[in-house]
Amino acid sequence: MNTEDLHAAQAEAIPEALVATAESKAAAEESLLAKENVVGVGVGCKITNGVQSDTPSVMVLVSQKLPVDLLSDADAVPETVDEGPTDVLEVGTLFAGDSEETTTLSGMGTQEVDALTLATRSRPARPGYSVGHFRITAGTIGAGCYDLRPLPGIPPRYYILSNNHVLANSNAANIGDPVLQPGPFDGGVLASDVIGRLSRFVPIKFDGSCNSVDAAVAEVPFHMIDRDVYWTGYPATAAKAATVGMLLKKTGRTTNFTTGRVTAIGATVNVNYGGGKVAKFCNQIVTSNMSAGGDSGSLVLDWQNNPVGLLFAGSSVATILNPIASAQLALNVRIWP
Repeated sequence: MNTEDLHAAQAEAIPEALVATAESKAAAEESLLAKENVVGVGVGCKITNGVQSDTPSVMVLVSQKLPVDLLSDADAVPETVDEGPTDVLEVGTLFAGDSEETTTLSGMGTQEVDALTLATRSRPARPGYSVGHFRITAGTIGAGCYDLRPLPGIPPRYYILSNNHVLANSNAANIGDPVLQPGPFDGGVLASDVIGRLSRFVPIKFDGSCNSVDAAVAEVPFHMIDRDVYWTGYPATAAKAATVGMLLKKTGRTTNFTTGRVTAIGATVNVNYGGGKVAKFCNQIVTSNMSAGGDSGSLVLDWQNNPVGLLFAGSSVATILNPIASAQLALNVRIWP
C-alpha cells in the first residue's frame, strides 16, 4: 500500500449511504456541541434498546442521558436534523489521560490497576505491551512501523507507534527523549529499560481547532520491535475505513484482548487531557467500550486483522479511535507491508 492508498482509505471514511446524514451533521455540529452535556457529534445508525438499526442518524454524544424535563429548551437535543433522525448516545466524559498524574494511567480516566502481564518487560517488544515516555505513567505499543517511502526499498529507521500523550507527554517532550518499555508506572527505569527515543509527534492543539490524531513514534533498533500484535497477529493491510456496526478487536496493556463495535464515524469529540485542557478531535471513530486506563496507543483491527484505528481516548462506556490511515499519513510511516 502506497501513500495514495492511504489517502483513499481516508476518503472512504463516510460510506455513500451515510453521506446525506454526514452533511446534516456538519451543518448542525456547532449548535449541537454548544448544548450542555453534549461532548460530541457523529454519524451512525439509530440504536434502540441496545440494538443497532439500519436507520441513518446524527449521533449526538452526551456525557449523561437526562430526562427531557430536566433540560432547558436550548439544551434539549432535537429529534431531527434536516428532517433526518437524531440519536442520543451516552459516552460519559471522554479522557485521553493526564500524563502528569503519576498515580494514574495515561488514557481513559484516572483508575489505578495492579501489575498485569502486558505491563512487563519484553524484548523484542510486541504491540499490546506497556510503553511510555520517561515522564509519564504507561500506555500501549500500537504497532511496529517504518518510514512511508516508495516500495521496494531499504527502510533506514524503525519505530514504535503510539499516542502523543504516551510517547511525547502531551506535547511536553523533546525530540530524542527516552522511551521506556515497560512504562514508568510498570517499573520501567532509565538505567535499563530505554527501548528507543522520541522521533516525531503530531502536536495536540488546545485552541478549539480540529485535531486529527493523537499520535507519535519513537525510533527503536530493528531487533527491538516486532509487528505481531500480542494475541491478535500481524496486520493484514495498512488501513481499512471503519463502518457503522463493524466488529473490532484490540490488545492493550490494561484490559488485554477485548472486542467492540463501531457506533459512530466521522465524529467530532471534545477530549479531556487533565489540568483543564480540552482538545477537539474531528473525523474520529466511536466504539462501544473496549478499553481502560493504560490502553492508549493500542492498534484496533477488524475481524480479518485489517487495521482500523489508533485507540487514544474514552470513558467507562465508550472508546475513541483515530483513523489509522490518518495516523500513518500524519507521521509519514507505514505499518504494512
